[in-house]
Amino acid sequence: MKKLLLGLVAGSLLATQLLAADAGMLRPDHPDDYVVQRGDTLWDISGRFLNEPWKWPEIWQANPQVANPHLIYPGDRLTLVYIDGEPRIVLNRAGGGIVKLSPEIRSKALEDAIPAIPLEDINAFLSRSRIVGSGELEAAPYVIAGASGHVITGAGDQLHARGSFASGEKNFGVFRSGQVFVDPDTGEILGKEAIEIGGGRLIAEDNGLGTLSIERSNKEIRTQDRLLPVMEQKITATFYPSAPQGDVSGVILAVEGGVANVGRLDVVVLNRGAREGLEEGNVLAIKKAGEVVRDPVTKELVRLPATPAGVLMVFRVFEKMSYGLVLNAQHPIRVLDTITNP
Repeated sequence: MKKLLLGLVAGSLLATQLLAADAGMLRPDHPDDYVVQRGDTLWDISGRFLNEPWKWPEIWQANPQVANPHLIYPGDRLTLVYIDGEPRIVLNRAGGGIVKLSPEIRSKALEDAIPAIPLEDINAFLSRSRIVGSGELEAAPYVIAGASGHVITGAGDQLHARGSFASGEKNFGVFRSGQVFVDPDTGEILGKEAIEIGGGRLIAEDNGLGTLSIERSNKEIRTQDRLLPVMEQKITATFYPSAPQGDVSGVILAVEGGVANVGRLDVVVLNRGAREGLEEGNVLAIKKAGEVVRDPVTKELVRLPATPAGVLMVFRVFEKMSYGLVLNAQHPIRVLDTITNP
């Protein structure tokens, strides 16, 4: 699953024409060409050529002579060439000629193409928890009992809930109140985490009492848990990694699951969101806060510079906060380590 997930994160990265003003984006040990193998992922292949595979070219040009030029198949040969001193990766299709690669996203790839994993296949792995505003969770319908009077219910059971159900809504997540997040620099209340513990379908509703059929659960559902309508992810096919449009500077506020240390493929909570320009697919660098040491001459306390510690990709954005997935952890990462542009 982890390897497939990394394949997702590449999206259609190798389906691009790489036009770089600086050859430093290439790995020192990059190959001159590579033949795509069955079982490869786009992220793995791009990592053979690029130091930072989320960096995109400034100019892309598709070849209109070839149908679906962005798709890459086993047997295709990727060749590094230089045009006017600038590196490009071009595709020599098995049984065809050279193709200029394009970053265009398709909603569905052909079956034999190197996979970019659909979001729906890994949606549960990432996270369905969300950040809500003040009072939003408290105003939502709440569980009062299992269908047979049980206090605890799970997948395959039914439950009763009480409250105001939005007209036309049938699919609900079951949430439990999490921590309230406060910006460590400004003291602003950013939101409350609503932790999803299950979900189901509203099968009956009468006078503020609803009956749900529970289709999934990752914890035992209890009385007073809250119901929120299911939110569709904005990205419905594949993630499209990119650098943020503007400057981003923030911190990791928490790790999903409540642990202090962060590792590869952990979900983290960030104190930056849509109002700071973040979008799904944005890649951010993680920097470890420098230690505070005492100057041996002046005896002053001095904080050492932050050091690169890893890379994450934003996969869900709220107004003031975001969720990110750690793709790479070069050093131990902790809560309050900083996030910046890659």
